[in-house]
Amino acid sequence: MRRGRTIRNRPAEAGIALLISIFVLLLISVVAIALIVSSGTESALAGNYRSSTGVYYAAMAGLEEVRARLRPQGPISFKSTAPGFLPAAGVPLASCSPVYVINPVGGENVAPWDTTSTYGDTEFNQEFAGICGLPNPSPSTLSIWNRSPLNGLPFPGPLYKWVRINGASERSLKLDVDADSLADSNTPLYYDNINSRFSNDSTVGPQVLEITALAVLPNGSQKLVQYLVAAAPLTLPPSMFLAALTLSGRQGSDAVFQAPTTNAVYSVKGDNYNCNGNPAGLPAKAIGIYGPYQGVGNLQNAVNAVKGGIPTNVSGTNPQNNYTGSGPSTPDVEPLNPPFQTPSQLDAIVQTIIQNADIILPSGPVNYPLPTVTGSALTSLGMSSTNPLTVVVNGNLDISNWAHDGYGLLLVTGTFIYDPDTNWNGIVLVIGQGVVNNAQNGQYKQISGAMFVAQTRDASGNLLPNLGGASVTFNPNMQGNGMRYSSCWIQKAQPAGSYQILSFHEISSQ
Repeated sequence: MRRGRTIRNRPAEAGIALLISIFVLLLISVVAIALIVSSGTESALAGNYRSSTGVYYAAMAGLEEVRARLRPQGPISFKSTAPGFLPAAGVPLASCSPVYVINPVGGENVAPWDTTSTYGDTEFNQEFAGICGLPNPSPSTLSIWNRSPLNGLPFPGPLYKWVRINGASERSLKLDVDADSLADSNTPLYYDNINSRFSNDSTVGPQVLEITALAVLPNGSQKLVQYLVAAAPLTLPPSMFLAALTLSGRQGSDAVFQAPTTNAVYSVKGDNYNCNGNPAGLPAKAIGIYGPYQGVGNLQNAVNAVKGGIPTNVSGTNPQNNYTGSGPSTPDVEPLNPPFQTPSQLDAIVQTIIQNADIILPSGPVNYPLPTVTGSALTSLGMSSTNPLTVVVNGNLDISNWAHDGYGLLLVTGTFIYDPDTNWNGIVLVIGQGVVNNAQNGQYKQISGAMFVAQTRDASGNLLPNLGGASVTFNPNMQGNGMRYSSCWIQKAQPAGSYQILSFHEISSQ
């Protein structure tokens, strides 16, 4: 007997679970792959950002190093570490005569003046196309990272390769400075700090320099960045320049002033003069009394004491009429209004000037009794109307028979022995002992700008708790024309501080 087969019909959904499982697995795989790709993209973006940021800051490090080294007073200045690298003071750096700071790593060759080399400065020839070509070779010096002691560190410094320094001009910047509708001048540009503008006139302020830096990382990332910079003035308190001659004093320690008693032309004029000696601007006081006097009577006594040092009759003329300024009468001797700097505050100003001085005489620590520096020490400094300097004498200065002209800011912490055979154009500060006198009598020259005399220290060099009486006394027979207030020379003589950034931009890759 045959057994019959049982035929079963399978449901239509048979195998659907497998398909769903495969689909879900495929979906998970796609999501996983997308996450992996996304993660890789994020890593790549992060790596690119890290490289971009790193090369940017490496290039900026080059700009900032050079900006710091341009200050002649700094310990890493070019003046100290690379004498002769930049032109002498007062000589502009031409736009077509660039100099380079190079920063090789591991013995590599960095020669930016060779445009065919690995780090050639091809940007120069683009910027100066039609003006000049890149000199080959160009003057160069090593970065501070290639000098002792930094070159002994176990890690490299910023990975910039070179920094170029050159003068700027109308043609190089494609900028019409003189408003003639043409950016055609190759004359070095200067920065007028008063009016905050570029100029072709060398007398208005410091030269504008262009600084360009190239950085290259090991992965090949590159960055070119550029500054325009100019030396910024270190602005001194306006209260120090409210008169042609300012004298410190206080109750019980009045200022002393004695003009030459036989000189009918000696004068102290607050009438404002420009740098060419022509009348200009609002007048200042002729002589100002600077100090914390209490009571009208005490202040008037101080004013009368100064007036008493001005003769009333020399050969039939009244020299007191030579003391003119913003006051309604002559001689124009007036008290100055607060605020007044205390001895410690004035000393802080002195220290700031010393830190930013072009020259300090004598070098080294200050010792008492103070040494005496003669005028011959000033002769080789190269001062001129286009190169005013900040000169500090930590001691006494005797310019008897020097017979030269000075330009800029002169700070004397001891006694200033003046000679009327010298013109000084700028600012004269005698802060410390606060004494001015003379030994020689001949010639008729003058001080143009302003003189500020204040006693802040005793004979042993100790800082006084209160301002003492300044002393300006001249021999009866001293000649000389005296002092003329000039806001122009005061501005030009302000000591230079750091190099201010006038503009910044990134340059597309070479």
